[in-house]
Amino acid sequence: MDGDRAFQLEPELARAQGLPPSGRYKSHGQGPGARQRSTQGLLRTEAQVDGVAPLSGEIDQEGIVLDRLEEVTRGPRIGRPSQVEDALSGEEGEEEETEKEKEAPASVTAPAFEDPTETHLAEASQVLGASEIKQLSLHLPRRVTGHSWRLAFCTARDGFSLRNLYRQMEGHGGPVLLALRDQDGQMFGAFSSSALRLSKGFYGTGEMFLFSFSPELKVFKWTGSNSFFVKGDLDLLMMGSSSGQFGLWLDGDLYRGGSHPCATFNNEVLARQEQFCVKELEAWALS
Repeated sequence: MDGDRAFQLEPELARAQGLPPSGRYKSHGQGPGARQRSTQGLLRTEAQVDGVAPLSGEIDQEGIVLDRLEEVTRGPRIGRPSQVEDALSGEEGEEEETEKEKEAPASVTAPAFEDPTETHLAEASQVLGASEIKQLSLHLPRRVTGHSWRLAFCTARDGFSLRNLYRQMEGHGGPVLLALRDQDGQMFGAFSSSALRLSKGFYGTGEMFLFSFSPELKVFKWTGSNSFFVKGDLDLLMMGSSSGQFGLWLDGDLYRGGSHPCATFNNEVLARQEQFCVKELEAWALS
């Protein structure tokens, strides 16, 4: 090569470097050293354009020109391929969500269902009203909650007879709610975990309780003091006992009865007086 030579930049490369399209540059000196200096000079010119530190080392002049031409032809870099893919995938995700929103059905209000804990009576009670039944239901064991009440015995239908009460209880081994109204209009009774029956001794469980409406509901649950829950004789039905007194008792005619405080339930006198006369009595099978 000639020592003092010049090379013409392509018009595209000249525009990329911010130089006049017809600019010519000469290298100084001769031989390989001159070529290296001319190459480094071109590199310094590129560094000024790109705003980066100048490179070192000998680089082929034609390679530099080709690289610059390729950059000018293809245009500026727009980011890594992964960034482009992420942007495209993001747009596709938004389109899929939009399609799902279009396909999603409108919200529908669920229909109202009956309360599973609501008490249902097979027939109307002549002793308890709806309010009393609802209040008593809150104190019943969970195993009978929501079950229908079946009228197993009532004095209006089956007569005033304890034996008839035992007879109507035959075949029923589940819990029973005994409710009565006395001649003074007082409502009270007992919940027994087992059916009312003839027995040689006391039976039952700690689920049993006595109650009265005077007029608010009062519930007297098992104290754990003794296990004198229920005992059935031919002429006497007894519930709760201590010191020869019964929390609630009824005679063989289901007409006369009495109530006294007892240790089994630590109850008050359920009626207005310790002895009373029955006006109406019902026994409900809760199963």
